[in-house]
Amino acid sequence: MSTTDPIKNEAQLKKFEEYYLLEKPVYRNYALIILGLNTAFRISDLLLLEWKDVFRGTEYLYKDHISIVEQKTGKARSVAINSNAQKALDILWQESGQRSNCPYLFPNGRKKSTPLSRSQAFRIVKEAALYAGLTEHISCHSLRKTFGYHAWKKGVQPALLMELYNHSSYRVTKQYLGIEQEDKDHVYLNVQL
Repeated sequence: MSTTDPIKNEAQLKKFEEYYLLEKPVYRNYALIILGLNTAFRISDLLLLEWKDVFRGTEYLYKDHISIVEQKTGKARSVAINSNAQKALDILWQESGQRSNCPYLFPNGRKKSTPLSRSQAFRIVKEAALYAGLTEHISCHSLRKTFGYHAWKKGVQPALLMELYNHSSYRVTKQYLGIEQEDKDHVYLNVQL
């Protein structure tokens, strides 16, 4: 059984993020990837997001947070909408949201009143990953793991990441971070007492 990896290389991550914006413009797919990376929602929760989850009523002003009840855990989760997520939502809204009768942010291409399927989301992520030179172990769950890996590299404590992810154990969070020997070596080489 293979494991899913976070996208660690920043140049590849940038290329992955921009694929559906610059190389092959499909704004729904771009927004899916950007929101996945910036909210760390599981794909099952991400695909069920509706415009009412991000806008305040009919004002078309963004809420400060996207609040959901996770399908897997049944736990409430509230995630601040950062500027990258808001930019992707702006593009999506301008290109398709304001003309669509579908309540979902990521509608199915064939059945407009239903959300994108998990299998189609997987194909979207894999196509962008291949473009970015990421050939193995990348899936929809990589979006969630990538968030944690880069947060950890920027100094966010694993205990806080455990809380953000709604993980029940530190062991699971530690696996998400994808800590390798290279990361351990960096610590030993840079902490010189």
